[in-house]
Amino acid sequence: MTQKLSDFLSASQNKDFATTNGTHMHAIMQHIVVDESGDCGDTDIINIIKSRADLKPFFVASAQTEVPIAGNVYGRFVSRRIDRLLINKSNKTIDFIDYKTDINPDEFIDKYRYQLKEYAELLHSAYPGFKINAYILWLHNWTLDKIV
Repeated sequence: MTQKLSDFLSASQNKDFATTNGTHMHAIMQHIVVDESGDCGDTDIINIIKSRADLKPFFVASAQTEVPIAGNVYGRFVSRRIDRLLINKSNKTIDFIDYKTDINPDEFIDKYRYQLKEYAELLHSAYPGFKINAYILWLHNWTLDKIV
């Protein structure tokens, strides 16, 4: 079956839109802080986060954003960037979020699960003995899904 040029261009435009939108949302999310000491960032997003008890802990001032991590996972070297990371040394836990802007989560979920498992493996290497919890935050509807 041959693909029409209009279908090809439409798919390309959708991919470009998704990439541009994802990059834009990541830049906005990087600066969000919802904390007793003061809020920072986009007011609409802050209000969404404040209304969600499951999201608020990830957006405190001590959360790290765009954290680079690299190492060997499953026999190959990988270099990644974690969107939002919380390290609690007192209870030896690490929670992290990866933002996704897809409107159809089922389309790439297997790829995303693998990606977050790689992140978790890298974190296990860097923080032996810590419990690692990995989440996807679907930005189109603000759903938080635990992956690991």
